[in-house]
Amino acid sequence: MTKILTGNELLSGAVVYLDADGRWVEELQAARVYEKDDEAAYEAALAAAKASGRVISLEDEDVEIIEGVITPSRTRAQIRAGGPTAPKFDRQHLGEDEHVSL
Repeated sequence: MTKILTGNELLSGAVVYLDADGRWVEELQAARVYEKDDEAAYEAALAAAKASGRVISLEDEDVEIIEGVITPSRTRAQIRAGGPTAPKFDRQHLGEDEHVSL
């Protein structure tokens, strides 16, 4: 077992990783890596993350450490670590006289 905890921040949707201090960070290389003998710490961190409600779609991700670099095993996780694959757009703000019919 070599894994990290990852998910999406509820408010922004950003991909985040749990670091060694229990903070959610956007940098993969800052993630805490859990080894087989860290199972109790991993379970405690997972339970605390679920209870906080700040991060959704929590999952553990298998990783390898290659020349000191955290490398996700799955292609999906490698893509997520690289950032958004679609262009970002500024949010459209409606003026006072504009509305959306429901």
